[in-house]
Amino acid sequence: MTKAFKLAVIPGDGIGKEVIAAGMKVLTYLEEQSDGKFKFESDYFNWGSDYYLEHGSMIPKNGVETLKDYDAIYFGAVGDPRVPDHVSLWGLRIAICQGLDQWANIRPVEFLPGINHRIAHPDPESLNWILVRENSEGEYSGIGGRNFSARPDEREVAIQSSIFTEHGCERIIRFAFDLARTRKRKKVTSVTKSNAQQYGMVLWDEVFQRVSKEYPDVETDQWLVDAMAAQFVLNPDDLEVVVASNLFADILSDLGSALAGSLGIASSANLQIDKRFPSMFESVHGSAPDIAGKGVANPIGTIASAALMLEDLGLQEEANKVHEAIRRTTAQGIITRDIGGTSNTEEITNAIIKNLTL
Repeated sequence: MTKAFKLAVIPGDGIGKEVIAAGMKVLTYLEEQSDGKFKFESDYFNWGSDYYLEHGSMIPKNGVETLKDYDAIYFGAVGDPRVPDHVSLWGLRIAICQGLDQWANIRPVEFLPGINHRIAHPDPESLNWILVRENSEGEYSGIGGRNFSARPDEREVAIQSSIFTEHGCERIIRFAFDLARTRKRKKVTSVTKSNAQQYGMVLWDEVFQRVSKEYPDVETDQWLVDAMAAQFVLNPDDLEVVVASNLFADILSDLGSALAGSLGIASSANLQIDKRFPSMFESVHGSAPDIAGKGVANPIGTIASAALMLEDLGLQEEANKVHEAIRRTTAQGIITRDIGGTSNTEEITNAIIKNLTL
């Protein structure tokens, strides 16, 4: 009996359309080779900046509710010079993440073969760690406002509050520990700035210390975020599972991907761990309007995100094949210009599909 998976596909803006097309090409190939094991029933949604310019919102009023009927969401990118960034981000990606309580964001950092890595290390391909990002509250809670705009002499006031709840801290920290138990090295590193943020992040530290006692088999350490940024560069061998707040994990994941060669290779999953709603899978890079439509966008991050989606759907064997096909492709020197190559989007996608057959 064929297992059908309903996918909500949101290409979004800029190169999102191109890399999503690449990822769907890989998924279609896997479906064709599955001998009827599974199939994807995909519905495309044209939400994004073009939709905003026509309708005044990034998604329809009932858009998030519509997504609840799907098994997974495959997302491209958001951002357009014609729309303020805070409008496009809050109107689409964050609206989905918060609206579907996708509270755990994972961002693997992998040093693929054949790529110009940006780190001084004798064996960079041995490095492999994962960022676990609290994805529902913290610095991206959206609590605050702007007032007194009518005052003279530029005296408007803006207030932006961070929200840290014990429940939110505990569930993401516990998720990080559970994830660490699945890896060869069982270690969790917690990142805060609790010396300067003495309320929310001290709460985080206290929850981390409490939860860690339930995982005596897992090694732990705690760092301030500025020192952790240095650790990423100076001591990457010490990293395994790194858990941090919404903002800090967002920044550190970009640093990790840059060290690995490019944001174009970085995958990401916004997970609804409770399975009440679908999870959303996207690459870390943005919409890159400067190269949109030129056919040179790096599809690796989006294809690797499709592999994370396959894992979430229970297709672990297929996910492993995609990860391995990506490694074979980069090892063959078939890479885009952002990671030191000359291949275009289509060539890399076709090479990954070819390497799926090996």
